[in-house]
Amino acid sequence: MMFRWLKRTMPRGLYGRAFLILLLPVISLLLVVSVVSAQRLFEGVTRQMTTSVSREVRLLLDADDPAPIADALAITITRIEESAVPLENIRSWYDITGIILIDEIEALLPRLRAVDLGNQQIVRLYLEDAEGMLRMTVDRRRFSASNPHQLFVNMLFFSVLMTLIAYLYLRNQLRPITRLARAAEAFGRGRTVPYRPSGANEVRAAGSAFLDMRARIERQIEQRTLMLSGVSHDLRTPLTRLKLSLEMLEDDAERAPMLRDVRDMERLLDAFLDFARGTAEGEAEPVDPARLIRRIAEDCARAQIPVTVHEITGSGEVPLRPVAIRRAVENLINNAVRYGTRAELSMMLTERALRISVEDDGPGIPEAQRDEALRPFARLEASRNQDKGPGVGLGLSIATDIMRAHGGSLRLGRSERLGGLRADMVIGR
Repeated sequence: MMFRWLKRTMPRGLYGRAFLILLLPVISLLLVVSVVSAQRLFEGVTRQMTTSVSREVRLLLDADDPAPIADALAITITRIEESAVPLENIRSWYDITGIILIDEIEALLPRLRAVDLGNQQIVRLYLEDAEGMLRMTVDRRRFSASNPHQLFVNMLFFSVLMTLIAYLYLRNQLRPITRLARAAEAFGRGRTVPYRPSGANEVRAAGSAFLDMRARIERQIEQRTLMLSGVSHDLRTPLTRLKLSLEMLEDDAERAPMLRDVRDMERLLDAFLDFARGTAEGEAEPVDPARLIRRIAEDCARAQIPVTVHEITGSGEVPLRPVAIRRAVENLINNAVRYGTRAELSMMLTERALRISVEDDGPGIPEAQRDEALRPFARLEASRNQDKGPGVGLGLSIATDIMRAHGGSLRLGRSERLGGLRADMVIGR
């Protein structure tokens, strides 16, 4: 709970997190070294040098003839008017050692009136003696180390340089991971991209395991398709002979129910074959989903299926398998008109996702049974009417498999407009 805010602010990408892992230690080290350097180098050296100059100034103030001593100490003494004394100390905001210098010299010189550090090359001290006001000008290098900012500049420069070098090296180590992630994401969306394991031993092992898994899944899909296709082909031949034999019967009362059973068997075989094919229709290609939806609606209208296009929002192309998407939409339409009187199609394309919706005015599916309805061979006859012949229970599962192959999902809900079932096919872009 206490670290939830940290999770929200963390970068989402691997490169961002790696760069943050590199940057945080460098910044922490830079801060620590800066504090230690400021305390020991700048502060300590400045106090020692200021103490030494303060003793020299006191010597000049106490001397009867300070001129020879001032020449020897390279200190310029000038008698000035009271009005020429600054009302307060003068210091630039970025003068780090100036703060220490002023504090130390004020403590050591009771007769000090003001310190002028406006010129970075010299220090002007305004002091009071028995005769009036004095201005002593001293080289700034006698009070503190020259160019104190150079240490910070060098630290910052080399920190950035080392961070850049480390990032370039780490990027080479992260590149095989990102290639593996892209290959896995593409396979999840039904596309196969070239991939060769590379990088560290652990990444190579993960890549090899991914290739083995991908080959095994593709082999299983191919074997399932071939097996069910073969079974379907082998069964179609005797069914065709049986149907021809039944057509030759003269007794209509006996022939009609048997022909109906044969047609139901053919329909079941077609459904099994569709389920077996799944998403085996080639590679994805750029498709205009709006045009595809309109074409499906026109084909359904020619087949006298009560389907209309309700709304189409957005335009553009999306990588899809058009044959598989058509099969998914047609299965949802068949379900809709099977349990209702009409179906409506909607499509919405945004920058992030493609949504294709099929709504009907049927009885719908209770929320508690929607997950069960997506499973193969699931038949929810308790909530769906049965007056239009037996169902196979594969329509929704075929659409679900096709959506998973595109990296999307099939979501079932209630149609607010028609009152029946709403099936949303959502594919991320």
